Amino acid sequence: MTLPAEAADALQTFQSAAGWEQRARLLMQFGDHLPALSETDKCEANRVHGCESLVWLVGELRDGHWQFAASSDARMIRGLVALLLLRVNGLSAAALRQVDLPDWFNQLGLSRQLSPSRSNGLNAVLTRMNELAK
Repeated sequence: MTLPAEAADALQTFQSAAGWEQRARLLMQFGDHLPALSETDKCEANRVHGCESLVWLVGELRDGHWQFAASSDARMIRGLVALLLLRVNGLSAAALRQVDLPDWFNQLGLSRQLSPSRSNGLNAVLTRMNELAK
């Protein structure tokens, strides 16, 4: 499966990082650059359940391709969600169902950071994306 261009760029950036500390900084930077959701979008209907942190997700179908936006109250989660959005934005619903979350974060060198609760939270975000895309 081909990666969206921005995801390929992020992957290259993370793979060239010199160790965990640099990847952690990159993760925070990606989270800091995540476009803010409006207060209107941060409502209960858009909240992703299954995350320990607060995460909101909105999605829109444009010309057969999904565009998602998300936010979180936790900085680390914002970074992980930002990287997930890079991986899935622009995909069709069928391609979205094929996304292998553990493999993506493993390629980025971030699987160590995915505690079971973070993993479950990100899986909940991906599940919600697939629900929206039905």
